[in-house]
Amino acid sequence: MRIYGRNPVLEALREGRVRRVWVARGVERWLVRQLEASGVELVFVPRIELDQMVRTTRHQGVVAEVEGVAFADEEAPLRRARERGEPPLLVLVDGVTDPRNFGAILRTAEALGAHGVVSEERRSAPLSPVAVKASAGAAHRIPVVRVKNLPRYIEWLKGLGVWVYGTAGQAEKTLAELDYARPLALVVGSEGEGMRRIVREHCDELVRIELRGETESLNVAVALGIALHWAVQHRG
Repeated sequence: MRIYGRNPVLEALREGRVRRVWVARGVERWLVRQLEASGVELVFVPRIELDQMVRTTRHQGVVAEVEGVAFADEEAPLRRARERGEPPLLVLVDGVTDPRNFGAILRTAEALGAHGVVSEERRSAPLSPVAVKASAGAAHRIPVVRVKNLPRYIEWLKGLGVWVYGTAGQAEKTLAELDYARPLALVVGSEGEGMRRIVREHCDELVRIELRGETESLNVAVALGIALHWAVQHRG
C-alpha cells in the first residue's frame, strides 16, 4: 500500500511500517533529514511522478510504500477488551462509503479507546490509502473487522451480553439517558440516510445527540466522537 502526506508518512516511519519512500526533488531539507535518519530507502523523483503515482497533487512531496492493513477476525475487538480488562466498547458502521469519513471514524474510535470498528463488506468504504491517510495511522492500531452481514453480527454480539445503541437523529432518548457501564456497541449510519431499517430494528436502544444550533446534523465521525466520549466518561 502507498500512503502520502508528511504526517502520515512520518507516523508510519515512527511505527516501523515503511519499506521505501519516494521524495519530490526540492522538498524542504528538514523533511529530507528526518527521512534519511530513519534508514529507509529514499528515491528522489520529479514531483510530477508523485502526482501520477498517487493520482493527486496533495502528497506534499512524499509518498511511502508501507505494509497493507489486514482485516481482523470477528472476535478481535472482544479479545482486546479482555486484554485491557475493560467492558467491550465497539463501533459498528452501517453504510459509510466515503473513505475519508471511514478513516476519520477509525481515527476517532482509536483515539477514544474503542476496542474495534466493524463494518459490512458490501456497504462500506474500502480500506484504501485514502482511508488509511485519513485515519492518521489509527487503521494500524485498532482492529478493523469486515463482516458479511451486520445485523447477524449484532445478534451474535447480543448473545454474548453486548448491548447495542444506534445513533439516530429522531431517537427519543438522549445520550444522558442510557447506561454505559455495560458491554456496549455504538452504531453509526451514513450521513445521508443514517442506519438502514434492518440495522435499526436490531438495536437495543436508539439515541440522539442534542443539537442546540440551527444545524440539523453532524459529520458522522464528529457524532461518533461525541457519543464515544460520553460513553468513556460515564464509565469512569
